[in-house]
Amino acid sequence: MKAAVIGLGVEGKKAVNSLLSHGWEVYASDLNINVDLDGLDLPLLSMDMLDDEQTISIVGENITVDLGFTNPYAIEQCDAIAISPSMFGGPFAERLLENGQLLSDVVTNHKDIFTIGITGTNGKTTTVHMLKTILEDAGKKVLVGGNGGGGFSGYYDLILEANQGDYDILLVEVCDMTLDFCRYTFDFDMIGLTNIGNDHMNVHKTIANYKNSLVRFFENKLIFTAFNQDFNADFKESASKTIPYFEYQDELQLFGKFNLLNAGLASAIARELKVPKDVIRSSLSDFQAVEGRLDVYKINNASIYVGKTDNSDALASILSEKDFYAIFIGTPRHNEEHRLDILDVAVKYNPEVIVLFPGLENTLDMAIYRLNSLGYGGNIITVNSLDEIIELVAEYSHEEAILIGGNGQETIIEIQERIKLISEKLSY
Repeated sequence: MKAAVIGLGVEGKKAVNSLLSHGWEVYASDLNINVDLDGLDLPLLSMDMLDDEQTISIVGENITVDLGFTNPYAIEQCDAIAISPSMFGGPFAERLLENGQLLSDVVTNHKDIFTIGITGTNGKTTTVHMLKTILEDAGKKVLVGGNGGGGFSGYYDLILEANQGDYDILLVEVCDMTLDFCRYTFDFDMIGLTNIGNDHMNVHKTIANYKNSLVRFFENKLIFTAFNQDFNADFKESASKTIPYFEYQDELQLFGKFNLLNAGLASAIARELKVPKDVIRSSLSDFQAVEGRLDVYKINNASIYVGKTDNSDALASILSEKDFYAIFIGTPRHNEEHRLDILDVAVKYNPEVIVLFPGLENTLDMAIYRLNSLGYGGNIITVNSLDEIIELVAEYSHEEAILIGGNGQETIIEIQERIKLISEKLSY
């Protein structure tokens, strides 16, 4: 079987890797000649430069990658096509729908499995893993995946894995930017909404537009929303049935009211699936923070809180519950200036120190300018390496609490691993 992958963003690269690992031959293309190929599982390849480096063709045993152009003939030879979710709804995607060429229409076993979607701005990954733990403890065989930004292997990997295994439940993390794509690709039996927050506004433009996308996504579905969620009346009108959930009331090891709501959503879905209450309580009482998500470590006198908080609502939910002497913030990409509003939140809570480090990209100058324009009167420090971050953590480790967050999941995971190692050594 041969598949074409159009667009080599996060999901496109994950689709290439997954198709290759499942034994497919792959043709991939991106019109951007400078696309980042990091993370693409490419073999030793020959590279041909054409037209004074305005196009590139990379050829391997089971893969061809064209950059700067797309070869229509190569696409015609493919059995299925995987497009970037951001292309869904455009004219090219519409033509593929008419011809039944999308990978999700060619490989279809995933549509026969009971499917649960978890979407929202913050808390999706934690909720998915909570629910997975509960369902597996209840004896279910669960396939988990979805949104590549959540640390999974992407939507297409989920489709391909579902085609090979024997699963009871498909559990999908759905990014709020891919709602229409996922609505078409998966047949959801239940959908849980964690929250609606201020993120990806470069795509949604307004909260109202985001809400309208959710209304479409929820149409004729059984959905779970927080008891006090904005727009619940709109969602109830669209959905076939709406079940409210509340903060979890039993033992939970994770910090924050937001995690009590995540646990509340996971337990509400589990109860609807008739999972015994004692299984739910046991599963959640032992649940540990997901890698890269907020966890707490002890170093000397300080509690070090480390986890991705890449939008203003995520950061505010933490700062509203705890005072921090120092806040370390990973910076966003150059084209994501809207995410610098996390600095507005940090300044509002007025820590003694704000430490900036490159998260997704080195946009330290943009962040410094933002802090100065906000009139922040504390100490601003910039660092460029993990060792520098650790040195400052050691310096502040006699204060009560430090927060390390912001953008850059991979970077934050590296910090988290080092902090955890130091904390464990000091505890002996």
